[in-house]
Amino acid sequence: MDMKKRVSLELRHRSPAEVQELVLDNCRSSEGKIEGITEEFSNLELLSLINVGLTSVADIPKLDKLKKLELSDNRISGGLEVLAERLVNLTHLNLSGNKFKDISTLEPLKKLPQLKSLDLFNCEVTNLGDYRDSIFSLLPQLTYLDGYDADDCEASDSDGEADAVDDEGESEEFWEEEEDDEEDVVAKEDDDDSGDDEEGGVNGEVDSEEDDEDDDEEDDEEDEDEDSSPVKGQKRKRDQEDEEGEDDE
Repeated sequence: MDMKKRVSLELRHRSPAEVQELVLDNCRSSEGKIEGITEEFSNLELLSLINVGLTSVADIPKLDKLKKLELSDNRISGGLEVLAERLVNLTHLNLSGNKFKDISTLEPLKKLPQLKSLDLFNCEVTNLGDYRDSIFSLLPQLTYLDGYDADDCEASDSDGEADAVDDEGESEEFWEEEEDDEEDVVAKEDDDDSGDDEEGGVNGEVDSEEDDEDDDEEDDEEDEDEDSSPVKGQKRKRDQEDEEGEDDE
């Protein structure tokens, strides 16, 4: 996708003045130049043009509010004067993976008084023996070069610290939710147990009724036996009388 079309897509029905961050990474510039970005992007604070085939930044417009410019993995070898002229409030500049060979090609950056961080990873200039000392001497306003200060202390990542705070907050909320869930589960189990007791009570009543019915049936059978026993006794008595009568005869 060419750069002009990509700019149009990134606008998303906004006016250029409404855009604060514009990321155009991996699109294609025509003839290695910046296209589609004008001074109408007056509130732009971040512009990312990583791997877009740039050979020159000559066509970058005047953007007074731009603070961070990403130009890594292009083919730029000089012409940085225009940055000093048009991006007066730039604080972060990433030129990693470009074609800078000499310290002198970076001299125009002296005119960027707010520049605090400069990255030149994978540029030939980093192979020079006195590279770091020379850059810090050339650009005294710099705090970090390739992520480290002049004392080789790594740059602090304030965004990372904020993320860590957010993560802690999220983890605390997570554990609170877990505790609430556990309480709900315990409460539910208690309800289930009470329900079982009620069912047990009902079953107990049913069982007792069934036992009563069984007892009644046994009583009836005993009564029947008692009722039938006198009859049997009378029959035996008659038999004895008949036998005595026959003897008398």
